[in-house]
Amino acid sequence: MKSFHLLLPLFLLLVLLSPQLVVGNAELRALMDLKSSLDPEDKLLGSWTSDGDPCSGSFLGVSCNEHRKVGNISLPGRGLSGKLSPAVAELKCLSGLYLHYNHLSGEIPAEISNLNELVDLYLNFNNLSGTIPSHMGNMSSLQVLQLGYNQLEGNIPEQMGSLKQLTALALQHNKLTGQIPLSLGNLEMLRRLNLSFNNFNGMIPATLGDIAYLEVLDVQNNSLSGIVPSALKKLQEGFQGANNPGLCGVGFSSLRVCNTDNKFDASQFDASDVYINTNPPKNIPEPANTKLHSNQTHCSRSRKVTYTVIAASVSTITITFMAIGFFIFLRYRRQRQRIRNSSDPSEGQFSPHQPKESYSRSPSPLVNLDYYYNGWDSLADGEHLKSFRFNVDEVESATQHLSEANLLSKSKFSAVYKGVLRDGSHVAIRSISETCCKTEEAEFVKGLCLLTSLRHENIVKMRGFCCSKSRGECFLIYEFATRGNLSQYLDMEDGSNHVLEWSNRVSIIRGIANGIEYLHSNEASKATIVHQNISVEKVMLDHQFKPLIMDAGLPKLLADDVVFSALKVSAAMGYLAPEYITTGRFTEKSDIYAFGVIVLQVLSGKTTIGGSIRNAVESLRFEEFVDKNLKGIYSKSEVEILSKLATACTHELPDQRPAMREVIQELSMLATHSS
Repeated sequence: MKSFHLLLPLFLLLVLLSPQLVVGNAELRALMDLKSSLDPEDKLLGSWTSDGDPCSGSFLGVSCNEHRKVGNISLPGRGLSGKLSPAVAELKCLSGLYLHYNHLSGEIPAEISNLNELVDLYLNFNNLSGTIPSHMGNMSSLQVLQLGYNQLEGNIPEQMGSLKQLTALALQHNKLTGQIPLSLGNLEMLRRLNLSFNNFNGMIPATLGDIAYLEVLDVQNNSLSGIVPSALKKLQEGFQGANNPGLCGVGFSSLRVCNTDNKFDASQFDASDVYINTNPPKNIPEPANTKLHSNQTHCSRSRKVTYTVIAASVSTITITFMAIGFFIFLRYRRQRQRIRNSSDPSEGQFSPHQPKESYSRSPSPLVNLDYYYNGWDSLADGEHLKSFRFNVDEVESATQHLSEANLLSKSKFSAVYKGVLRDGSHVAIRSISETCCKTEEAEFVKGLCLLTSLRHENIVKMRGFCCSKSRGECFLIYEFATRGNLSQYLDMEDGSNHVLEWSNRVSIIRGIANGIEYLHSNEASKATIVHQNISVEKVMLDHQFKPLIMDAGLPKLLADDVVFSALKVSAAMGYLAPEYITTGRFTEKSDIYAFGVIVLQVLSGKTTIGGSIRNAVESLRFEEFVDKNLKGIYSKSEVEILSKLATACTHELPDQRPAMREVIQELSMLATHSS
């Protein structure tokens, strides 16, 4: 009985420690195997050591969840040149694997399908080969699968239609062949599907048109044929099907209209095939109804019953054998004591090892309020802002950890980076130091509410924000304008391929005016907004040269001294209205003055507007100020209207300048004139 009391504390200690030790050692071994395969020359992952703690924050790119299990591996753009080891499957609680923008080769290991908790898988922009493992259809938690820009071959497995949680599937720029599986129509949560620049053939399955949330379907540059399902017209510009010679459709701008030769051939389809493919393949288990994220729940509880039973059985057997061995050892020891008649009281006592210090440390620094709720506490208030929140990890992943390679521009108070979000969409992310923002959080939040509420076709759309006290930065996420800003199309050398055509210039001027008029209008949904800093640098252009005004409402977020310092640049470029010097105030008329300067810049193709250009404009001497790169291909009547408008908008006296609604009326006359 006495020996039982001695053994009981040992049993309890072993029960408490053994699961953590086993899991910890298994994950550490998996990470070391992964390191040797990803970084075979051991030059980039030196912080991953066999005697280290993956959850201490010392392992580059590794973060753990609150239960001290590896939850994310984020190593984008690190120059990794090895392969992806099957050992990654041992990281059972992994929810995010970000290895994009590297030089990985080899095949995607089939074992990766064992990662039942994985939500994000980014392997794009590598040199992976082989086929897409069919067992990936088992990854029931997967939401984003990025495999684009690799060397993958073969077909898309039918089993991919079982990924019920998938919102983005990107396979572009590979060597994939065969037909687009009908089973992809089962992906009811799918928003973006990119299959462009492959060698797919056959027809586009009608089942894709039934996906309620689908926003983008890109099948450009394949060998597809037949009629595009009419249900896909709901995507509008979200459907991209160019460079498929055999593809046609009605109501699609990128496709030719079908003729009588393009008829639906029912013989291409078998009724039984359609029936089978509208349900998950029989050999793939139906995903669980409840998805558990490893960063939100204890990963071990999400394991299957069999795993729990096996683990419990192994632990029980192990403890039993250890207890028997210990009991035998204890009896043997006591017998030895009797024979030797030793008087040493310490001999034969058992002193178990204490738990390792690492198990009592705090969780990974990524698992905190700042990571999930983005810092500034008051930003969590209000239903409107909740839908616009991003977290720090999303920003870092999108920009490759704010890589210099993605830097678009930089000023004294902010920097703008190009980024790619987890859904595959391109964005521009402005980073602003907290010291440059308004100190009153209530005012700052009010400014954020204003920025997120702006909705107009000529205003850059804000996707969201992320503010972090620990980083001391706030990030504003905007939709990306593919053609850069308007200033890039000024001061062009003779013969440049980037000279704006006259029709584009007129359209750009009209769009800028419409955007400013929206800001100046006093609607029920918003108050009047004065931009304060309109310039050609603040006018972005999308792929169709539609102008988008950037930074509308931004002064509402910035400290007064930061706003004032930005005006020095505006004044140097000639955008600052003369009355500001005496009044120190911005009005709608100061925006109109800046608009007039932009009109002069677009007409002349020059960034700097000197006195000679202004005199030529006022005198309507077209040959002296109209951009020579147009080579005379422009409408003189439209130049006359725009010249008079620019002169009126840049009048010295603000009262003599037209209101924006009057500018819009003048611009409407352009459509009735021709050269």
